[in-house]
Amino acid sequence: MSQSVRTRPDGCGQALSEAYDTALLDLDGVVYAGGNAIAYAVESLAVARAGGMHLAYVTNNALRTPDAVAVHLTELGIPTGADDVITSAQAVARLISEQVPAGARVLVIGGEGLRVALRERGLEPVESADDEPAAVVQGYGGPELPWGRFAEASYAVARGVPWFASNTDLTIPGARGIGPGNGAAVEVVRIATGAEPQVAGKPLPPMHRETILRTGAERPLVVGDRLDTDIEGAFNGEVDSLLVLTGVTDGAQLLAAPPQHRPTYVDADLRGLLTGQPEVVADGDGFRCGGWAAVARAERLELDGGGAALDGLRALCAAAWTVAGEGSCALDGGKALARLGL
Repeated sequence: MSQSVRTRPDGCGQALSEAYDTALLDLDGVVYAGGNAIAYAVESLAVARAGGMHLAYVTNNALRTPDAVAVHLTELGIPTGADDVITSAQAVARLISEQVPAGARVLVIGGEGLRVALRERGLEPVESADDEPAAVVQGYGGPELPWGRFAEASYAVARGVPWFASNTDLTIPGARGIGPGNGAAVEVVRIATGAEPQVAGKPLPPMHRETILRTGAERPLVVGDRLDTDIEGAFNGEVDSLLVLTGVTDGAQLLAAPPQHRPTYVDADLRGLLTGQPEVVADGDGFRCGGWAAVARAERLELDGGGAALDGLRALCAAAWTVAGEGSCALDGGKALARLGL
């Protein structure tokens, strides 16, 4: 996918699992939520894998190690090895290793995933700002991370120690709803110090580079539920993307997406990997997809027809994105989305 302005979702005449060699799958909100598999995920991934598609799991969550993630996925019924998991902890550890001496101490504010990734790069995790660290790294530490860890990071950053963050996702989906993510914790240290961290995770280039280095993907498809990490990361990496509506993004957010947040394909869930994607075609003043036609009027988006709800959403996206151009769609699409149940 080039970085030109996308005005409609693409079509694909064959199953996406056949058109692309590797699926770069986000985890939270795509494969599982709150530790439990999302509907259709296990079965869909099994079929894609059996057909020859390489499955790689790419997560901004730096808390767990690749081994732990692989064990969890295997327990859910998705056979996975640690080499199939790429985390923002690995991406930030590589970034740090390129800027500090070999064997340097790094103050860790986060969980075991960060410590393992740093050791993999020959760096020494430490716990105190008084341990003379060469860098500070901050990653998601879970809901039990003590408040004092943020103070420890602030002490070191205020002394001029370079500050790194695995990612800046403000939220993270869970079994009980949407909770604060690592980005919210990064804000605490930013407020205390006025400093800005170097960030490795999606949607930034260090994470895409880490993923390609570890998977060797030649025709990758990014699969995610977030516009501002998964889809923007694909845009920055100039690769195609599939947005699934099983996580944080809803139909209204998709219609309002600026160019860097517009996915190549849209589907309800991971079953979208196993099918072709219907083409969205220009039709008079608007666009048609399946049995639906959508057009942008002066203050609203209109939808007519019937058939698969996702076809209607794709047609609405084309109408909204064309009107918005380089910006975000400001037209009211509420009634049209209500017709689709989205």
